[in-house]
Amino acid sequence: MTGALAFLIGLVLAGTLSPTGPTASAEPVVRMRAGLAGSAPGLLVNFADIAARVNPAVVNIEAFMRPGTAEESLPPGHPPLPKPGGDEAQPGDQQDDQWEESDRGSGSGFLLTPDGEILTNHHVVDGAERLTVKLADGRSLRARIVGGDPDTDVALIKVDGVHDLPVVRLGDSNTLRVGEWVCAIGNPLAYEHTVTVGVVSYLGRKLFDESLDNYIQTDAAINLGNSGGPLINTNGEVIGISAAISSRANNIGFAVPIDQARDVLDQLRRNGRVSRGYIGVSLHDVDEDLQRSLQLGNSRGALVEDVTAGTPAERAGLRRYDLITAVDGRQVLRAEELIRDVAARHPGSEATLRVVRDGRAQLVTVHLTERPPRDENADDAAPPLPPTRSDRRGNGIGLAVEELTRQVVSRFKLPTALSGVVVAAVDPSSPADAAELQHGDVIIEINRKPVRTAAEYRQVTATAQPGDVLTFYLYEPETGQRTLRTLRVEAPD
Repeated sequence: MTGALAFLIGLVLAGTLSPTGPTASAEPVVRMRAGLAGSAPGLLVNFADIAARVNPAVVNIEAFMRPGTAEESLPPGHPPLPKPGGDEAQPGDQQDDQWEESDRGSGSGFLLTPDGEILTNHHVVDGAERLTVKLADGRSLRARIVGGDPDTDVALIKVDGVHDLPVVRLGDSNTLRVGEWVCAIGNPLAYEHTVTVGVVSYLGRKLFDESLDNYIQTDAAINLGNSGGPLINTNGEVIGISAAISSRANNIGFAVPIDQARDVLDQLRRNGRVSRGYIGVSLHDVDEDLQRSLQLGNSRGALVEDVTAGTPAERAGLRRYDLITAVDGRQVLRAEELIRDVAARHPGSEATLRVVRDGRAQLVTVHLTERPPRDENADDAAPPLPPTRSDRRGNGIGLAVEELTRQVVSRFKLPTALSGVVVAAVDPSSPADAAELQHGDVIIEINRKPVRTAAEYRQVTATAQPGDVLTFYLYEPETGQRTLRTLRVEAPD
C-alpha cells in the first residue's frame, strides 16, 4: 500500500548535516538529445542555459521556529530532526534570547512576481515565527507568510519593499509526459542553487492523501532542502514544486504540479487559505471484480464506500453502494474526477448527482459545505491477536477472524457502535494478502451481506467457489475509514 511507504519531506536544519555518500556534481551543465513536446525532434537541450536563466529567481528560505515546532509540522513516520548547530543572525535582525534555542529549517522557493511573491511548500514555512529569504544576488530579506494550503503542500510568502526582481515562467504541467526531461534547482543540505537533471518517471502519484494528491514523480535528484524549489521543463518553465523524496530508494522524488498550485494562488492571496467543497463520502472506482460481486449495472462511476454522519451526503440521502455516474450532467468515470470536481466548488454551492441505486437511476441534489482539514494523527499499532483457526487458507481466502469483543474494541480503539469481525491473521501470498486485508481490519459485510459474528463469516464464505469474487466492506483502524476490498477465491490447499 502507498500509505505504508516512508517518505521524507525536504526540510533540513541548516548547518547540521554532512554528506554521508556521493554528492551531486557541482557542474550544472547537461546536454542531451531530446524529442519532446515543445522542443524540435533531435534538438540538443542545454540545461546550463536553462539553469542560468532560472537560477536568479530561485531563493533559499530559512524558517525559524520555537523548539519542537518543526517536528510538529512533519507528517507521520518522518524521523526526528537533528538539533541545529547554531543560529547565524542577519544584519538588522532582532537580537534576543528568544531565538537562541529556536529550530531552524531550510528549504527553497522561487519568485513569482517582481515585487517579491515567492512560491514554496507549506511544510517549509508551517509554524514559522520568522522567515528569512536569501536571494541569488546574496541579499537576505525578511519575508511574511501570505497563505498556505496543507492539502496540496503549497504556500505563498512575500518579501516587501523590493521591485524588479527576476521571476520564473510558469508552464503547463497538464501537458507533461512520462519520459520528458526535467531539471530541479534548490538548496539540498544547504548547498545553495544545486542543479540536477532527470526525467518524469510517473504522473499522478498518490502519497499522503488519495483524494487530492497528484504528484509528479521524477528521478532528478531531490534531496533534503530541495523542498519548495522549482522543477523545470526543457523550455525553462516551472512545471512543479519539489516536495518529497522516498526514503527507500535513491533518486525517487516528487513534485506538486504547477497547475495544482496555480489553482489555489488566488485564494491564498485573498484569504490566506484554501476553501474547498465537500459532500462527506468516501469513494471507490468500479472495476470488473467489483461490478461482478456487487452486481452493479454500470462499469464506470464512483461507488460510495461510506457516508460520514452529519455531512451533506447524509442529509441528501446518499447511501453505501450508491453508484455516482454524473455530476451536473457531466459523466463521472472515476472517483478521482468527482472528488476534484467537488473540491473545486465553493462551499454553499449545490451539485446534482446522478445516482444508480439497486439498478435504478435517480437525481440527488447535495448542498456542499467546506472540506474539513486532513487528519494526520495515526494511532499506535495494536498488538497481534492469536489466530482462532489453524486452517486459514482452507477456504481459499487466507483469513483468520476473531469476534469483536469489548476487549478487541478497546485494544484496537474501535468505534463502540461498530459491528463485524476483526481480522486476526492474514496468510502471506493468499488472496486476502493480495487484496491488502490487514491484521486489525474489521469485516462489516461480504458481498453486501452483514457479518456480525465469526459464525456468520464462515457461513457467508463457506459457499464461495474457486474463481468467485468477494467484496469485503471493511473498517480500517489505521486510517479510521471504511473501504472496499475485492478478492478472487482460490482453490483450497
